[in-house]
Amino acid sequence: MNYIDSSAVVDSSAVVGLFSVIEKEVKIGKNVVIGNRVTVHEGTVIEDDTTVADGAVLGKPPKPAKTSTVKLADSIPALKIGEGVTIGSNCVVYRGATIGANTLIADLASVRENVEIGNYCIVGRGVTVENYVTIGDRTKIQSNSYITAYTTLEEQVFIAPCVTTTNDNFMGRTEERFDKIKGAHVKKGARVGGASIILPGITIAEETFVAAGALVTKDTEVKTVIKGVPAKFVRLVDERELL
Repeated sequence: MNYIDSSAVVDSSAVVGLFSVIEKEVKIGKNVVIGNRVTVHEGTVIEDDTTVADGAVLGKPPKPAKTSTVKLADSIPALKIGEGVTIGSNCVVYRGATIGANTLIADLASVRENVEIGNYCIVGRGVTVENYVTIGDRTKIQSNSYITAYTTLEEQVFIAPCVTTTNDNFMGRTEERFDKIKGAHVKKGARVGGASIILPGITIAEETFVAAGALVTKDTEVKTVIKGVPAKFVRLVDERELL
């Protein structure tokens, strides 16, 4: 048995699995496949040819903790999922996010409110994308990486597994921190190696190559390879590797 609110618009070609809930004013397009035990919250828009795997929660309303620094607007727009998107099992995608066409959000990933993800992106298994993040077209984020709030990843960025971005140099103490919270800005074509850590407010320049395990403590230069703790210049990126 499913529950589909009478105000929801579900195209006749869509398939909805068992024990799923589709709330009021949801719009589901042509050839959409909804798995078992999926919850689609109020107002969510799912465009044509999208697949949602078992157990996913779409359009979840955000509710920060009382001690959270996150400030919510009075009105948060509904979740919008583009054409040809794949949402993995047990993903949670919040209200206020926008997912571009042909993007994959893999199993167990979490995407918060006020997030914009472009077209043909990959958000890997177990990835967390916090609020106020922008991700450009054809960017890939591999398994278990953490994309902190107020981060920008431009087009064709590559984030390897277990990368950590940070946004608060004060680690939760002093009032001064509220005006200085800022994530990384990773520019077009940059690549960040596995288990690297990027400190708050760092700019990773275009086509930078950050080696695995690096600790990035300062802005990088275009087309450079950096590595180490802290990360330092090693050489220029081979011309054959550039976009």
